[in-house]
Amino acid sequence: MGSMSSEVPAADRAPTRVVIVDDQAMIRMGLKMILDHEPDIVTVGEAGDGEAALALAAAELPDVVLMDIRMPRLDGVEATRRIRADPALEGVRVAVLTTFDDEEYVTGALAAGADAFLLKDTDPGTLVACVRRVRDGGSLLDPGVTSLVVRQWREGLRADAVADARWRSAVTELTAREVDVLRAVASGASNTDIAASLDVSTATVKSHVHALLRKLGCTVRAQLVVAAYESGLVVPGAGGTSTLDA
Repeated sequence: MGSMSSEVPAADRAPTRVVIVDDQAMIRMGLKMILDHEPDIVTVGEAGDGEAALALAAAELPDVVLMDIRMPRLDGVEATRRIRADPALEGVRVAVLTTFDDEEYVTGALAAGADAFLLKDTDPGTLVACVRRVRDGGSLLDPGVTSLVVRQWREGLRADAVADARWRSAVTELTAREVDVLRAVASGASNTDIAASLDVSTATVKSHVHALLRKLGCTVRAQLVVAAYESGLVVPGAGGTSTLDA
């Protein structure tokens, strides 16, 4: 079956509404300049800490929150967790901004339900692409962040061995096509990329992703990457081979 797209043309969409959260005013200013330059993106507010971010998210109901991690009063991990726990903010997506110094926060932010991770030194094009992808229900992991996850896997820093065993067991129950989709998600492929590689529609890919989230006990797509590595489905440095294939 030829691949089909159900994506809404960009020209027909309302502008993507973004809230910027960072305790450094200069960083907020720079992010705002980049995003407001795009015709389909508009910033609707800024916050300097997690508490203010929650209030702003509730007031504005943005499509995307760009969330810093290290902030006063309430950090970005806890702010993300509270956004995810609030039914009124169900439609709000969260893209976390991090640095290589924040390695200890990466797993926590994943568990909190962040949809994407970017390093603060990312280029403007990647930032804009991330906002658009997250708005469309996808996710994005900066290669630098992915390397942190993989390194933690290699060094045995996973904190929850029970969760690893649960994921490993759950992965063995996936269908062959769901395994294909999970491997592709772990590689960083978008729904469009996966649809093209598997010769299916993007709607079919989204259906598989939703099934994976449910079966693996994940809340957001980014967590599927961790599940793929920690279950043994994808082995770092092994060219995508799986310990489950043996």
